[in-house]
Amino acid sequence: MAASGSRKTRSERVAALELPPSKFERALTSLGQRDVLLRLGIGVLAAVVLAAVLHSWSTPFSYRTDYVFDRDVVARAPFQVFDLKATEDEESLARSRARAVYDQNPEPLVQLRAKLRNTIVELAAAQKLDDEMAQKWAVFQPPLPEGAPPPSLEEQEKRFQRFKEEVTGEERLAKIDQAVASALERYEKYGLLKQPVKGNQDEILVYRNDRPGVEEPVTVSDVILRPHNIKAALTQQLGSTELADHLFAWLQPKLANMETLTLDVNRTKASQEKAAENVEDVFTNYKIGDVLAKRGEPLGRNHLDLLLREHRAAEAQRTLGSMLLRILAVLAIISVLFWLCSLYLFHRQRRLLFDWRRLSGLLLLIVLTLAVGRWAARDPWCAEIVPLLLFGQIIAIVYNRELALLLAGTVALFLVIALGLGLGEFLILFGSTATAVLQLSHIRSRSKLIIVGFYSGLVAGLLTVSLALIDNQSLHWPLIFDAVQNAGLTLASGFLMTGLLPLIERMFGVLTDISLLELGDVAHPLLQELIRRAPSTYNHSITVGSIAEAAAEAIGARGLLVRVGAYFHDIGKMLKPGYFIENQGDEASRHETLVPAMSTLVIIAHIKDGANLARQHHLPEPIIDFILQHHGTTLVGYFYERASQQKRDNPDGDKVDESTFRYPGPKPQTKEAAVLMLADAVESASRTLVGPTPARIDGLVREIAERRLEDGQFDESGLTLRELRIIEDTMIKTVTAIYHGRVKYPDQRTT
Repeated sequence: MAASGSRKTRSERVAALELPPSKFERALTSLGQRDVLLRLGIGVLAAVVLAAVLHSWSTPFSYRTDYVFDRDVVARAPFQVFDLKATEDEESLARSRARAVYDQNPEPLVQLRAKLRNTIVELAAAQKLDDEMAQKWAVFQPPLPEGAPPPSLEEQEKRFQRFKEEVTGEERLAKIDQAVASALERYEKYGLLKQPVKGNQDEILVYRNDRPGVEEPVTVSDVILRPHNIKAALTQQLGSTELADHLFAWLQPKLANMETLTLDVNRTKASQEKAAENVEDVFTNYKIGDVLAKRGEPLGRNHLDLLLREHRAAEAQRTLGSMLLRILAVLAIISVLFWLCSLYLFHRQRRLLFDWRRLSGLLLLIVLTLAVGRWAARDPWCAEIVPLLLFGQIIAIVYNRELALLLAGTVALFLVIALGLGLGEFLILFGSTATAVLQLSHIRSRSKLIIVGFYSGLVAGLLTVSLALIDNQSLHWPLIFDAVQNAGLTLASGFLMTGLLPLIERMFGVLTDISLLELGDVAHPLLQELIRRAPSTYNHSITVGSIAEAAAEAIGARGLLVRVGAYFHDIGKMLKPGYFIENQGDEASRHETLVPAMSTLVIIAHIKDGANLARQHHLPEPIIDFILQHHGTTLVGYFYERASQQKRDNPDGDKVDESTFRYPGPKPQTKEAAVLMLADAVESASRTLVGPTPARIDGLVREIAERRLEDGQFDESGLTLRELRIIEDTMIKTVTAIYHGRVKYPDQRTT
């Protein structure tokens, strides 16, 4: 009754049932983990930086030269365009109208007045009109009217006497000096020019030697000789028309050939340049709806400049709200694409997703690619395809082609968004990059990357022409030039990638087939030392490499990597070669004098010794991983059995700890390391077979593979049971071929 009373009711059993947490609950729980928050923070930071690199707040300027629109392109906002030619014309006009600068020297006029006075004094002192005085007096004679007879000697004498009367005496001379000075005052002050003025015809700038820093504006009419003004001034001042005529007759020819103003070339040029600087820039105004590029007309440099100014004007009118909305839209696209890529990494490349350092490096590479892509996309380069090609090839070499295609497509989409390009440009970018990535299965020669660039260039050129024709562009020379340019840039990326390959291998710690072929050269110092110290171990390594390479190739792994790893996997044995059976020959085993635990330590030590040698000789980490992992945590069976037997023979001895007789590991972390482990064990065990028939080899390989599988050595390698079966079959064929039977010739004897 008690037992039946303790039973739970149906409702209690239903209430006690606990279901596993939902995906949402598991996601919330994982958000509390520190490493998850770290990776999430890295992703958010990368998204923000990427949005900044893409200039997500502004609409891109997507026009390029030689593109032909199927519609008129009109202005969306009013703007001004600087008119260079009109501005230069205005500046030239301003220079031509600039005031010339002259240096005024009144000394010639002062000397002229003094000379006139001296001449008058000489004439006034003359007693008669002799030949000498007649020559001086002739200069004072005004020109005769046309057709009038010359005066007689008597008339000349009368005129001369009247002239002497009017100029004799200090008072009269002073009056004459004052009259002449008054008539020439303006010219002594402002200057006298006989040549037409260059530049401004209305006004000039004049400075005097005594005041070189002061430039006074002077009207041109004030410095051009006006004879009638001088004559009128003399008549007015002297009160005698006849005397004024005589003085004017003497002055006029001398003033006509006199200049007191000298053009200052440097100051005039400075004045012209200052006038040009003061000219305001001339602009052409455009309003909304004005046609900027006509339908069917290829875009030239002038069109692009016009469209760029219109774009900037339209951007300046955008509100802060519209900018924020665009930033949010771009961030949403980035987040969605990041989420899709993270799903792929979670299911196919989980180690990359969980290693925050490698994840940060990958995101940094994406950001750098987009930054360089935006910079290289400027017209007329339009070379955004180059950084994208380099990015895709780097990812394919460092990781795999599948991830490279995914990330290249993502980066290409980001580039298209950042540059405002269309579907056609995206197809060119992604199609060319995909062509390059899909060819990067094995890089066994330096020319491989150039060949990849060549075929990718053909695809880029073909896509450029085809997509342009689909977009209703005409097949003209600019289009052909664009196709050739894209093909050339793609080919150039192949050459560039060839030069960057060693740097990429060093930075990311990867090995291409080129490096593996160089590393696997028998002339390598470590291999040469292994041949000298432990030749049998070297032969063992070569045989293991052949067996492992064939097996790795059979499951699609990197056979060359496994083979080169096999060459170096036992280099630690060269430090104590005599303790390993393949190098002992007919000598007694050195382990006979050692206890099993000590022998095990000696055997296991070749792992650590090999890794140290590899690091000293700067071998790549993937090769060092083979050295560390090719025994995993397997049991050193021979010495473990010896220790167990000694324990059975001596029950009072120390207990045998199995962990003491196991290799330190780690277990194989890759399929290639698992293949090498199995090949190493198979090659060593096959040497013990008596009569290695195919059946015995088959049984041996299956048994070794099963023991390793049951021991959990393949748990961390990612190897599947189907792949393990393929490896076994391949190794059976390879080992059977090594021990194939030979035809016995009649003269052969069995010893």
